[in-house]
Amino acid sequence: MGTRLKDKVAIVFGAGSSGPGWGNGKAAAVAYAREDARVACVDLVQEAAEETAAIISQEGGTALAVAADVTDLSSIGRAVERAVAEFGRIDILHNNVGVTHMGGPVELSEEQFAAALNLNIGPVYRTSKAVIPHMLRQGGGAIVNISSLAAIRWTGYPYFAYSATKAAVNQATVALAMQYARQGIRANCIMPGLIDTPLIYKQISGQYASVDEMVAARNAAVPLGTMGTAWDIANAAVFLASDEAKFITGVCLPVDGGQSCAVSELR
Repeated sequence: MGTRLKDKVAIVFGAGSSGPGWGNGKAAAVAYAREDARVACVDLVQEAAEETAAIISQEGGTALAVAADVTDLSSIGRAVERAVAEFGRIDILHNNVGVTHMGGPVELSEEQFAAALNLNIGPVYRTSKAVIPHMLRQGGGAIVNISSLAAIRWTGYPYFAYSATKAAVNQATVALAMQYARQGIRANCIMPGLIDTPLIYKQISGQYASVDEMVAARNAAVPLGTMGTAWDIANAAVFLASDEAKFITGVCLPVDGGQSCAVSELR
């Protein structure tokens, strides 16, 4: 256990994992707790939130499991109020929820495009609306939004809606950072590159002939030679949420093994 987040309270939306192993949100929630933050683990699925909270409790940390729908402002509001009632404050807002829909404008249905807006950029608005008033009352806080390398470059996948909405997350983060800087609220986002999480086996693997081909291709596309893990994202989140980053705001940070610097390869 570290102490970089001692006396801090974090609320993590998307704190469960979509399958066995470590998703980005699950790892972030545990990483915050390992640095002595108390953590409200929020997920659409109560059991997923409870699994993450149980890991934190088993390691000696303090956690609350809450079910909430990030497409519903009232549901988010109830989750935030539960966290405040339990812990007294919120210092860190972490937004991890996102979804990919394969296809360009021609292939995507209007319903799929609307769903991408609702699940990728919508939660940044809704959670900020619910949490920022608490941060203003207590004199500050830190927001960490999870974007994607797809927000700034072609990554080889035809997911028009995902790219567009993650680009929106980037600029929304900058807007939050600038609007609330004088009130002591920092906002940054992380742009994961190719990360090996349970989600890619559900939402990305269909783009390849086999899972093995997907893993090999994704490893080969990263200059460092291998995909990152959820812990690479979680460690960056802990830094950005901590006082070590007190002079950092409005940053969109690639965590991508150098992929954002490399020449793009069309698939």
